[in-house]
Formats: sequence, structure tokens, C-alpha cells
Amino acid sequence: MSHTPVRLRRTTAAITAAIASARLEPVLLAVTAAALAGGGVAWLLGAHDAADLVWALGTVAAVVPAVAWVLAALRRGHAGVDLIAVLALGGTLAVGEYLAGSLIALMLATGRTLEAAARRRASHDLRALLEHAPRVARRRTGDEVAAVPLAEVAVGDLLVVGPGEVVPVDGRVESAAAVLDESVLTGESLQVERPRGEPVRSGAVNAGGAFEVRATATERDSTYAGIVRLARQAGAESAPVVRLADRYAAWFLPLTLAVAGLAWLLSGSAVRAVAVLVVATPCPLLLAAPVAVVSGLSRASRLGVVIRDGGALETLGRARTLLLDKTGTLTGGRPRVLDVAAAPGTRPADVLRLAASVDQFSPHVLARAIVETARERGLALPVPADVTEEPGRGATGRVDGHLVSIGRTAPAPGGERPAWAEAVDNRALLDGAAVAWLTVDGRLAGAVLLRDPLRYDAPRTLRRLRTAGIERVLMLTGDRAAPAHEVAAVLGLDGVLAELTPAGKVAAVRDERARAVTVMVGDGVNDAPALAAADVGVAMGARGATASSEAADIVLTTDRVDRLADAVSIAQRARRIAVQSALGGMVMSLAAMAAAAVGLLPPAVGALLQEGIDVAVILNALRALRVDRAARPALTPAAEALVHRFAAEHDDLRDVLDSVRAAADRLSGAPGPDALAAVEETHRLLTERLLPHEYAEEHELYPALAPTLGGPEATATMSRAHTEIERLSRRVATHLELARASGGLAPGQLDDLRSCLYGLNTVLRLHFTQEEENYFTLAP
Repeated sequence: MSHTPVRLRRTTAAITAAIASARLEPVLLAVTAAALAGGGVAWLLGAHDAADLVWALGTVAAVVPAVAWVLAALRRGHAGVDLIAVLALGGTLAVGEYLAGSLIALMLATGRTLEAAARRRASHDLRALLEHAPRVARRRTGDEVAAVPLAEVAVGDLLVVGPGEVVPVDGRVESAAAVLDESVLTGESLQVERPRGEPVRSGAVNAGGAFEVRATATERDSTYAGIVRLARQAGAESAPVVRLADRYAAWFLPLTLAVAGLAWLLSGSAVRAVAVLVVATPCPLLLAAPVAVVSGLSRASRLGVVIRDGGALETLGRARTLLLDKTGTLTGGRPRVLDVAAAPGTRPADVLRLAASVDQFSPHVLARAIVETARERGLALPVPADVTEEPGRGATGRVDGHLVSIGRTAPAPGGERPAWAEAVDNRALLDGAAVAWLTVDGRLAGAVLLRDPLRYDAPRTLRRLRTAGIERVLMLTGDRAAPAHEVAAVLGLDGVLAELTPAGKVAAVRDERARAVTVMVGDGVNDAPALAAADVGVAMGARGATASSEAADIVLTTDRVDRLADAVSIAQRARRIAVQSALGGMVMSLAAMAAAAVGLLPPAVGALLQEGIDVAVILNALRALRVDRAARPALTPAAEALVHRFAAEHDDLRDVLDSVRAAADRLSGAPGPDALAAVEETHRLLTERLLPHEYAEEHELYPALAPTLGGPEATATMSRAHTEIERLSRRVATHLELARASGGLAPGQLDDLRSCLYGLNTVLRLHFTQEEENYFTLAP
């Protein structure tokens, strides 16, 4: 961090220089354009001497700043192609080709102005990020609200955020709800609603009514401040691809002088030498490379990817090895409810409701996951009484007159546990899940299984990265080997290094870096050294992982790993366009130089030709600002809205999937009236909630996605899954009809009904996962 003040001083100096340049270039453009036009009018009126004088004055007007630009470049150790422009301007004055000089002057001014405009356009998002930074906060003390400097806000302060205002620091919502526009942070255009108790990040804009937030971080430690620190360092300075352009200039300049001198020597005409210099004056030509790089930085920032500098962008475009942390990178980084198990005579929904009710006031990460799941499923949570919490054991309270505990449980007397509880233990072992046990009035009533799930955009992201040229993908994690290998198997990784310390991760990064350009992606404090050791460090910074973000070259400010694939695609495209622009422009200039050397291009015509070459090359570089449709298929607004709708419905339907599994388990235990009632309830949920959802997907979502995916055949296998889900549901309904007719389940029905339910559970979970991975990740 000791280099930060130096970087900021350099940034300030660069901004000052840019402002001065922004004022000079439009003036120079106006003067040179007026001189060319004025000389043209005079020439048409027959005043040829006056025309030459006006054109000469326009040429002189350009010589002065051009010499200053060359001297500035020489002080930095660069003899750039602006030197050719100065020689060409001086040559036209020396041989009396004033029209050609005026054209070169206009070309120089136009190129400089166009390049400056391109940089302003390309860096618009980064400047907006800086300008968006809040300066003050409104702090509530009792009944009074006062504006205070942001630096005075302390953790625990109660702040008021008015409509349209920016959330000043990270905190938690204290009002009933907050409606936020987080597009500056995440690139997402849709507004989000954060209920009471949910965290909010600084930089988000209040898109609803005023709300209160309790500060959980100071200004310096807040999310937005970290992003702004990175944005201040963003730019295209010293990118390797720009140095490549400088190397082009190192041989282009002497070649130009040699061709001009040879043309003069062989023809005896100084005019030919001047013509060569004129067509070899690509002032904005080699600026096309930084324009492409800065455009790539801008394009990435719009997607919630903050890249520290152009060098990181260019290096990312050459990467061949990808190293990934597991927790928080390939997985969500926070546990989610995997399943809810209930004792005989208890419903899974009641288990979740009681557990979440007691856990409402617990800060434990598992407790928050249980409460979030209960609220997502629309369960009403009563306020518990007499709540106590024992660290490491769980919470206890009174709910609906019953003493309810959730957390770890002591072993049963004699070491005996119910069969259903043993099944829960076995499943937790197989799935690598944590278990929160629920007791009601001292009786074991159920269990909630929790696991940090794989990000549903991770498989698609890795496929895109391999398509983009990433040849080797490894996982580096401090987690145990078993869950790490399970994740690696699902994603098809090339290798896993588990149970690593931060030093072990650094060693692994250095080992891979010795073989190829290496990218390391992580999110935690323990990942920061590895991020700094890689060629390119990428931090999952959506949750304010300050240490990793400070150490990284790239920060993903939205909580989606597929932004990494977007960043790689943008980096490769920007680098490709930069090289195309530099090489293409130089090839065209060389051809024009050859024509000028043999007398086919007089200076004035050559100046017009070079003007066209330079403008074309810079416009080509600006293509890096556009969206690469091949990298991410574009959805129509209607299709995007449908994707978000059905993704939300998937979350709402998790309890239906749990119910199918629980009903099958009941039939395996005691296939009596209670088991039959569980199957009846499951069938009701299937009929009323799940099947309408599948029907709507088939007739609304899939047709909307077909144009993007290349036609209806792309969704054919998913449609086949819908058919199987409906078939199994009808089979369950038939079994229930037979059971009603005979007064209960016949022994011959049990095996088939149990198979139907387990099969339905498997098909549904696989189908949900496939849709989330293949379709829901298409939405930005």
C-alpha cells in the first residue's frame, strides 16, 4: 500500500495533462480546419498567393504543439512517429507544398482530437465510478438527523439514505425494506429489494423511499471505497501491447527516413521525400493500440469487472492456466439449505419454520441460511420468547408454547438414534453437509442439512474459458480433499490441490506460472498472497473482500463467476483489435510510402490518403467498445425477464422437491396412513405448483430462448424431461386413486410408488440444475 500515494499523484498529473490537452486539441482542430478552408476559398477566387499564405499559417500553427509533443515523448525515452509528423510539416514548408502542410496539420489535429474523444468515451464508466462516490452521510442521533463528513461515520452509526441518494458505507437495513439500484456496482440493470436485516453495499443508489441503515464498516473499509481505489489506477498506461506498438515505431521511424532519403537521392526531388514523410505520418495510428485497450477496460467495467490497468487486460488475454479457489469462487461462499428431514408425524415445512423462528436473532452463518430459506419459501416466522444461544451448540427459545432448540444435539441415551436420524447422518456424510438438529420439548423432531452449493454459473463459465484457450484448470483450496474432489469431478477440472495453507497456494501459483501465463481467482483474505503471486490475480469482490481485492489486478464486483469468462473474452478481443489496428495501419502506410517514393502520390494527395488511413484505424480500435455477441448470446428484454422469473420460481419450488424426497423416505420407513398422507400432500404440491411451472417453461420460456440458442432443437432434451416429470406425476396420481379405492396402499404398490417418487426427485433435481446452468446464466 506504500505505493498508493505515488499512484494517486501520477493519476492526478495525468488528469491535469488530459485537461490541458482536451483544451488544446479542439482549438488546434478549429485553427487548422479554418486555415485549410480559408486557403481553399482564396485559391478558388484566384488569390493563389493568399491561399499559400493561409495554408502556411495553418501548418505553422500545428508545428509548435507537434514539436512540444515530440519533446515530451523524447523526455520519456520514446522517439515516436510524431517525429515524422514534425519532419513532414517542416518539409512541406521548406519545399513550398503549403496545401500538403495544411492537410497534414488538419490530419494531426483531427487524429489527436479523435483519439482524445475515444479515450474520454472509453473511460466514461470509470470516471462515472469516481464521480459517483459519496462525500457525506446523514447520521441519525435520537430524533435529529445531521449531515456529517463520510470520514466521521463509525461502525454502529444509524444512517438515513434518502430517495436517489448513494448508500455511503456498508451496512444492514434497519427499515422494513430498501429498494436499490446496484448497477454501478454489479452492472445489473434490475432494481433489487433488501428487507430488514439484509446487508447493503456502499455505492448502491436508493431507488425507493428513504430508509435507515446501520453502518457495519467505515468509509475506508467499505465496498465502494475499495472499488474507487482500484478505478483510480485504471488506464491503458504501459500495457504490453502498447509497448509492442512502440517497438513497431522503433523500426518504422528509421525505415521512413531511409525511404524518404533514398527517394530524394535517386530522383533528385525533395518533393518526393516530403511526400514519403507525409504518407508516413500516422500520428493517431500507434495510438490505436491504447484506444483498443482502454475501450476494453470500459467494456469490462460495464459488466462489473474493474481492471487495474491495461497491462492486466493484455496479460489476461494471453492466459493459458487458470487456478481457482473453491469456497466463494466455485461455490457460493455461504451455506444454503440442502434438505429438510422430519421425524415421523412431522412435516418438513414445520421443521424449517420452527428452526428459522428460533434462529431469527442468531448471527451464526448457518442460522442466517436457515432463516433466508424459510423466508424464500414464504413461511410465517413467529417471534420466539426467552431466546438463549450457547456458542458452538445452538439456540433455544419458546415458539407457539413449545420449547424449541436448533443446533447440535447431544448423543441419545445408550447411543441409540432413530432410524430416520441415522439416515440423516449418512446423507450428511455422503453429501459433505452440515446438520442442524431440531428438538421440540426435548424430542428430536427434524433436521436441516446445509451445504455451500456449487455456483450454477460455474460449469458454463469453465466451458467458455476452455473454448477461449484456457488449457489447464486447477483448484487450490484449504478445504478437505473429499468435498474438493467432488466439486472438481462435477466441473471436470484438471487437478485439485486440497488442504493448502496460504503459503502452499503461493507455491502452487509460482509452480504453474513457470509453465504458462497464469490467472488466480479467489475471494478470501487467505487468497491475497496467491493473487499477488499470479500473472493476473482476480478477486471475487462482490462481498467486500478487501484484502483479496487490494492484492488483485481484476475485481469482479458482481457475485457471478461467469464475469470471469466475460473478462477473458473482452481481453482477448481488445488485444486482437489493438494488434490489428497497429499492423493494419502500418501496412497501409508502407504501401503509400512506396507509391510516394516513385512519384505516384504528390504530397497533398498523400496527406488526404494518410488522413483516411489514420481515421479508419482508430475507428477500428473503437470496436473493442462493442459487445461481442459470439461470447455471450444476446437475450431479448422479454426473454431476459422470463429467465429472471423462472429462476425465482426455482427458488420457491425447493420445498416441493424436498417434499417428494421426504414422501419417498416415509414409504421406505413405515408405509402406513402417515406415509400415504405425505404422498397425498406431495401430489397436491406437484399439481398446484410444480406442473404449472413446468408447463409455463415449455410454452413461454423455451420458445423465447429458441432464437438465441439456435432453434427449438436446442431445448428438445429439456422438453423431454418435462414429459418424464409429467409421466411420473401421473403415475403417482394413479397409485393414490388405487389407494383411495382400496382404503390404503396395497403391498404390491409400494415398490413402484417408491420408485416413482425417488425417480421424480432425481429427474427434478437434475432438470433444475441443467436449466440453471444452461439457461438462467444467459441473463446478464
